Amino acid sequence: MSAEVQTRLYAIERELRALSWWQREPPSAAALASTEPFCLDTLTFPQWLQFVLLQRLQAMLDAGMPLPVKVSIYPMATESFKSLAEDTRALEEAIAGLDEALSGETVVREP
Repeated sequence: MSAEVQTRLYAIERELRALSWWQREPPSAAALASTEPFCLDTLTFPQWLQFVLLQRLQAMLDAGMPLPVKVSIYPMATESFKSLAEDTRALEEAIAGLDEALSGETVVREP
């Protein structure tokens, strides 16, 4: 499972870069310390993906820690991207793949 999760993390990073959403500088420590789900009050969803989700899962993989199995990131992604002009389908698919790799369950895609 860890190799598949690693592949999915790389896919998300690749799509964030392709959309020019990958940032060199991290948000402030205060922004990252948000207690809201997905840091909705302090980060954009792409920032949350890069600076929270990807980093935490990578740290867990590196440490050999058990990975979460109850995940559902895809619905938040599709909702967050609805009003954007960019074509986010490849990023949404990468996120759905991560959900599936972690949960072992099929993600129902939006039409």
